[in-house]
Amino acid sequence: MPAEPARIWIVDDDRAVRFVLATALREAGYVVDGFENAADALAALRGRAAPDLLFTDVRMPGEDGLALLEKLKAAQPALPVIVMSAYTDVASTAGAFRGGAYEFLSKPFDLDDAVALAARALPARAAAAPPAPARPGEAAVEATLLGRTPAMRELFRAIGRLAQAPLSVLITGETGTGKELVARALHRESPRAHKPFVALNTAAIPAELLESELFGHEAGAFTGATRRHVGRFEQAHGGTLFLDEIGDMPLPLQTRLLRVLAEGEFFRVGGRELISVDVRVIAATHQDLERLVGEGRFRADLLHRLDVVRLRLPPLRERRDDVPLLAERFLAVAAARLDAPAKQFAPEALERLRAHAWPGNVRELENLCWRLAALAPGKTITGADVAAALGERAVDATGTGGERWEEALAQWARAQLAAGAPELHAQARARLDRILLEAALAHSGGHRSAAAAALGLGRNTLTRKLGARRGRRR
Repeated sequence: MPAEPARIWIVDDDRAVRFVLATALREAGYVVDGFENAADALAALRGRAAPDLLFTDVRMPGEDGLALLEKLKAAQPALPVIVMSAYTDVASTAGAFRGGAYEFLSKPFDLDDAVALAARALPARAAAAPPAPARPGEAAVEATLLGRTPAMRELFRAIGRLAQAPLSVLITGETGTGKELVARALHRESPRAHKPFVALNTAAIPAELLESELFGHEAGAFTGATRRHVGRFEQAHGGTLFLDEIGDMPLPLQTRLLRVLAEGEFFRVGGRELISVDVRVIAATHQDLERLVGEGRFRADLLHRLDVVRLRLPPLRERRDDVPLLAERFLAVAAARLDAPAKQFAPEALERLRAHAWPGNVRELENLCWRLAALAPGKTITGADVAAALGERAVDATGTGGERWEEALAQWARAQLAAGAPELHAQARARLDRILLEAALAHSGGHRSAAAAALGLGRNTLTRKLGARRGRRR
């Protein structure tokens, strides 16, 4: 006899999501039931056999999806649960995986991907082990780790998974992207959350003092050491030590750090007592450590020890669609802390923010929003307010001139589309021709043949375009 089709339940208050997902799963051969809320699903579970797989949304009226997950796992430990949400943040993803979710599916999702995920989850049911008990309490969401772009959703998913694993993590990314916030999120969502989180920027401490900062010192160890000093490793015992800008660490200290990572033991400076610590080390850098290894400035074995898992934090220019979300949050926080009237961005102001290159990344955006909260004259922040606050930084500071005009063109196109301008392509082509022709003629002193050659056009083509331009002027 052929095996009975697997039974899948979908719990989501959005009827449209239930419908399209159920339709796709039924077309794949599964038996599917849908429920509007957690209470209905739990009531059904008491009255009939459990499904083989369950999809649940996070945010629903009544009990949310994470509460439902906890109850399902208590009653049916082997039931694979896929958690869905349009609000992909660290707290949701970490809470889902901590509660025993099989996977976290970000909305909107591709239906083929969802069906493929169901197929992968179903065989895992027989071998699934009961999850570890969840840590009580709910973690707060870090404001600056907000993001809805695919890159940030993937980062949140990775944080949710890695928080539970006692692995060393190397966070890479440009200055100002928020690497320490990622480290804090990994600690906050981990079993070490009730222990200390200790951060040290190795680039901010003079080389001669860094050893004492890391490992501590005994009284009399050096001039000025009048009493025992407990270092950052001891302070972080049982918790997490975050070493920022690890690429700036001097080579002799890299050797000492390697031993601590390998053996969990060290001596204080000037000490004879062997200190044992249990610390999870998370390192971060904006530098290319592989290049530093090649130059002999960073130990290859230390890189391998730190780089068990690597997380790349994308620069803000690679996730421009997150800029309005971040800007609105920063502006609200700044206004509240300054005890200033609440302000909002006009649409053209948000477009101006999206068009900026953000060489200083999230930190630059946050600082800008504080300036706007304090100095912008009206309750609505305009594009002119943003341009004035940016000042010279309004020019794309990271790119070539070609990239700057492309950004300007993109900004113009978005504004025209928002205004419903007709024949946008023809307008853009006409303006491009006019600017190029005038620039080439000015460059050649009015000689058409030279202008045409400079533009890579035939003289007749240039003459025809000039004639068309005059015709439009009439």
